[in-house]
Order: sequence, then C-alpha cells, then structure tokens
Amino acid sequence: MIGENKVQELVEKADFLKTIPHQAHFIGHLQTNKIKEVIRYADCIQSLDRIELAEKLQKRLEFERKTMDVFLQVNTSYEASKFGISPEAAIAFALQVKPLDRLNIKGLMTIGLFSAEPEQVRKCFRLLKHIQDQLLQKDIPVHELSMGMSGDLETAIAEGSTMVRVGTAIFGQRAYPDSYYWNEKNGAQV
Repeated sequence: MIGENKVQELVEKADFLKTIPHQAHFIGHLQTNKIKEVIRYADCIQSLDRIELAEKLQKRLEFERKTMDVFLQVNTSYEASKFGISPEAAIAFALQVKPLDRLNIKGLMTIGLFSAEPEQVRKCFRLLKHIQDQLLQKDIPVHELSMGMSGDLETAIAEGSTMVRVGTAIFGQRAYPDSYYWNEKNGAQV
C-alpha cells in the first residue's frame, strides 16, 4: 500500500508505479474539485470527513460507474489544525454515508495528537477504537483502523490500529515540505 496526502503527488507517481502491484490510498484532505483526479488514481480514500464530499464522490462514481473504498476521518485530537469530523458526529456521519452505494466504508482514520506525551496520544487512538466498536454494533463495516504514524505507531498498534502510515520512517523528513520531485532512477521521494 502506498499512501499519498497530496493529489499532485498521487497523480505524478502513478506512471512510475503502474508496473508495481500496489494499492494507492489517498490520505490527505480532499477538496471537492480534486475528486475526478483522485478516483482515477486511488483505490481508497482515507479522509472522508464531510457529507458534501461524500455526496459529490457518490455522484462522480455513479457517472464513472465505479465504487471506492473509504475510511471516515475523525478528529480525535480536537485540534483545529486537523481535518476530520468530530468524535461526537462520527456515528451520525457514518449513518449518512452508509446508504451511498458507490462508497464502500472500510474503516476509520485519525491523526493522533502531536505530543511527546504517549498517554495523551493514546487517548486519541483509544477514542477511535471506541467509535469503531459503536459503529460495528450498528452494522457499519469499519473493520480497519488507520491510526499511527512513524512517531507513534507502537501506541497506535497497542490500541488496535490495523494500518499505520510510516512515510517518515521510510523516506525521512522532507527537506522542503512544500516541494517535491520523484527520482526515476531509484524510485525515491526526494
């Protein structure tokens, strides 16, 4: 699985990766004007966080005669700088998305609190696990939990994560967060 959080990078890397068996997951904030590009290159969107986006995805997927796996993004840290629905709105949101037949709900995604205190981060992951349990009782198939990144993956796994995002551990910190190019020779992000 390869996760991308920027549409431009998802699109740019598609040609280089087409001969390599993989699933492409879009994990960044998705603007509605980028839906067409994302559904062309991604197998899963892990950042479904509002009904407007869900409905526009549904319409585009109907037009394309496709379906898309999705994760509902929940802002368990309550940080204003992060996207995702509030934990209190998660059940109602999932119930709104469930009837949209072009969207296959597969799981929940969150980004833990950016903190050096593992117990504070753990609370975010534990909350997502609690929401998962509630949704499973309502027959919403959120069997996957995408939570944990390079710095907190052990805590996330201990709290039930089935999918972690480890780009920094593999590629290192980006020298220029807003610039990017793909190195064809070794297939590395630089």
